[in-house]
Amino acid sequence: MFIIPAAQGWNLVRSGEQNGAWEILGIATLEEAAPLLSATDEFVLSLPISAVLVQRLRLPNVDDQDFAEMVRIQIEKALPYAPEEVTTAFEVIERTEQESLVSAIAVHNGRLTELAAPLVSRGLIPSRVAVYAAQRSATHAPNGRAFLLYPEQKRVVCAISEEGKISFTRTLESSEPAHLQMELPQLAMSAELEGISSSFAGVLLDESFLALRNTMTSIFSGNVELIAVEAPPADPKLNLLPEAWRQRRAQVVRQREWQRRLLIGAGIYAGLLLLFLLCVLFVRFEIGRLDRRIAQDAPRTEFVQAAATNWKALAPAVDPHYYPIEVLLHLFESLPSADVQITEFNQSARQISLNGEAKTPALVYQFADKVKKNGELQMFRFEMPAPPRILPNGHAQFRLEGKPK
Repeated sequence: MFIIPAAQGWNLVRSGEQNGAWEILGIATLEEAAPLLSATDEFVLSLPISAVLVQRLRLPNVDDQDFAEMVRIQIEKALPYAPEEVTTAFEVIERTEQESLVSAIAVHNGRLTELAAPLVSRGLIPSRVAVYAAQRSATHAPNGRAFLLYPEQKRVVCAISEEGKISFTRTLESSEPAHLQMELPQLAMSAELEGISSSFAGVLLDESFLALRNTMTSIFSGNVELIAVEAPPADPKLNLLPEAWRQRRAQVVRQREWQRRLLIGAGIYAGLLLLFLLCVLFVRFEIGRLDRRIAQDAPRTEFVQAAATNWKALAPAVDPHYYPIEVLLHLFESLPSADVQITEFNQSARQISLNGEAKTPALVYQFADKVKKNGELQMFRFEMPAPPRILPNGHAQFRLEGKPK
């Protein structure tokens, strides 16, 4: 966006929201522009000629860094202000091997602050500060030497541009033909004294001065072209943004960026909190539904559990695997050899116990291991409550106990 001086106030040039075409909004004061802008908008504030000082300098060539310092010093010599009170910028019009022709522009920071106060006081800092005359020159006369005449805030601006850079400016109080016929020749003579030829490749007249076209043609003896308000103006290379404004704008942009991040974080947190609450409600709903199902199925569950308990209690009586004869048969099948003898066998509903004797302790452990691995005895858990007792003849007595799983 661009804020540029107009004949009676200012124009806000911005890209249209609907079709993207540039539109021009006329505003009387900068206060009217404030509601149309935000602190993070990239916009250019273009200054009127009355707010700046334009100088045409011819300087010897030096290193780029030293050259910029030399231009700044030359500008400050012509200003009645301390160096820290002004902001300067320049563009090179022409450069030869020995010297350079420079368009230098300066603005007093106090004047700039006063002019832009309606925006700056609201935290609306422009991304760049340009000069409208330089933008018009770069737009309509990028090459050669041209003379421009256009209205700017109740004044008439006369400007000379060289290769699209402003090198000479004056303001007139009136646009009456008689006044122009008297003032413009003197202006051309002043330009000649500063080394600017009055032979112009083009004479550019604002379309609002259409009635002055014949007058301009008679004065400059050439073709006069009409120019309209640019939409948008040329992108300015000059930047008169004070360092304090640059820092303030960077701070505002950082603050807005953090605010945006905080809002996004708050939104994410609120979304997660809402999702957590929905999950809690869903879990509570599911728990309630399951509790109702459990309560509904409780009678059948109790019946199944009671039946399972009864079957478990009756298993020794009805399951062949619990029959004493079957158990004893499988125990004998697990004997590793005839050197292991079962001397006593007892079985109740809750326990099996057997005593025996083997020629060696190793045979006892071998027998116990085979009992535990016997597939037909897997419904019991067999354990040896004590290690085998060794007899005087070297035999080992043992006891093996088994409980239903």
